[in-house]
Amino acid sequence: MIRAYSNASGVLQQVEWQPGDPLGAHLVWFDLINPGSSEEVAVEAALGIDIPVREQLAEIEASSRLYVEGRAAFMTATLIVRADQDKPEMDPVTFILAGNRLVTVRYCEPKAFELFVNRGRRDADQCPASGEAALVGLLEAIVDRLADHLERVGGIVTETSSDVFRHDYGRGRDFYALLARIGSEGDFTSNVRESLVTLARIVAFIPAVTEPADKPRKTPHARALQSHLKTLQRDIASLTDHASFLSNKISFLLDATLGMVTIEQNNIIKVLSVGAGVFVPPTLIASIYGMNFTDMPELHWWWGYPMALGVMVLSAALPYAFFRYKGWV
Repeated sequence: MIRAYSNASGVLQQVEWQPGDPLGAHLVWFDLINPGSSEEVAVEAALGIDIPVREQLAEIEASSRLYVEGRAAFMTATLIVRADQDKPEMDPVTFILAGNRLVTVRYCEPKAFELFVNRGRRDADQCPASGEAALVGLLEAIVDRLADHLERVGGIVTETSSDVFRHDYGRGRDFYALLARIGSEGDFTSNVRESLVTLARIVAFIPAVTEPADKPRKTPHARALQSHLKTLQRDIASLTDHASFLSNKISFLLDATLGMVTIEQNNIIKVLSVGAGVFVPPTLIASIYGMNFTDMPELHWWWGYPMALGVMVLSAALPYAFFRYKGWV
C-alpha cells in the first residue's frame, strides 16, 4: 500500500498518487506499508532510489542501517509495535530522504505514525514543509510514544515494588505472578532501550546527510530543523537514562522477589518443623508402649471405629485447609 501526503493545503493531507503521476512540489511523504514489488518499483522509478527489501531491514550492522546511496539517505530504526497489548513486538522501519521528500518503508503499524498524521491534519504548525521536516516530526512522535511507554512501565514498577515489599501476614502472595510481571516489564524496557539506541543513531546521522560541511545552510528552516534535532537528542538521552534506571530497578525487584520467595519457603519449613516437633514426643511415647493396655474403654465403643476414621480424615483436612489459607498450596 502506498500513502502519499501533501502539504499543499497548509496541513498534512493524504492524496491519491498512482504510478506514473507527476510528483508535484507539495508531495513531501510516501508511506509504503507492506509494499508489493510493483509498488516498490513505482516509487523507485519516481524518485530514482533503490528501496531495500524486507530482509535488508532486519540487518543490525550500522553500515546496513545508516548509509547514503546516490542522492538518497537510508536510515533504519527498530520500533515497538502493539505496545498496548500483552505481547509487543519489535519491527524495523526504514526512513529514506530522497531530495526534498521522505519515504518510509514499514511492515507494521506503529501508533506514532497515526499520531503524527493526525497532528499534521489538525495543526498547520505541525505540517511538515519538507521531507526532512516530516522525518524529524515522525521521530518526535516516536520519541513521545516511547516516553509514554516508559511512564507506564514506571507506574507498573512502582506498583510492583509496593506488592513485593508490603507487609502481608495473611494469605501468601502470588510470587509467580509478581515474577511474570517483573520479567515482562524488564523485556519491554529492554526493547524500549533498543529502539532509543537506533533512534539516537539516526538523529546523529541526519545532520551529516542534510547539512554538508562545505555548504552549511543558514536558512530559518534549517535552523528550526537543527533546533528540533538538538531537542530530540536531549530527549532521547534523557529517556535512555530513565530506561537504564528502570532496568536497574527491575533487576533489584527481581532479586528482592526471589529473596522474598526464599524467606517465604523458610517460614513454611519452620512452621512444618515446629509442627513436626510438637508431635514427636507423643509419637515416641506411643511407639514405646504401643497402646497395649488392658483397660482401653475405646475398644468397647460401638462407634469407636467410625470415630477413628473421622478423626483420621479431620487430621488430614485441617492441615490442608491451613496450608490453603496461608497460600502454601
